Amino acid sequence: MKGTKRRPDQVAETVRHVIADALLTELRDPRIGFVTVTEVQVTNDLSVATVRVSVMGTEDERTAALEGLASAAGCLRSRVGKVLTTRILPEIRFELDRGLEHAARINQVLGELRQEKPS
Repeated sequence: MKGTKRRPDQVAETVRHVIADALLTELRDPRIGFVTVTEVQVTNDLSVATVRVSVMGTEDERTAALEGLASAAGCLRSRVGKVLTTRILPEIRFELDRGLEHAARINQVLGELRQEKPS
């Protein structure tokens, strides 16, 4: 069963590439602002692709961007279908990736602690 993880990884990379390209060149929804695809995970049966995205902006802007991405999911799935050679075309779901936001907050706290520390 060595190849069981390889195929979902290949599909995930294809999905990531197609969606990232569409974000740059095709999608014109004003709700979708500064969105970066950070990770794509595909289930072993290739039925679902979870696309994690980082969104710059306020919480309202993040929510709006996720709504815009969700409404574009069908179009994006069609684009993925033109590239994939699998019989199964994964459903595309979007999730907010708060990893970068979390890292920035940690850096901010550490910076504040350094400033408070007497020389």
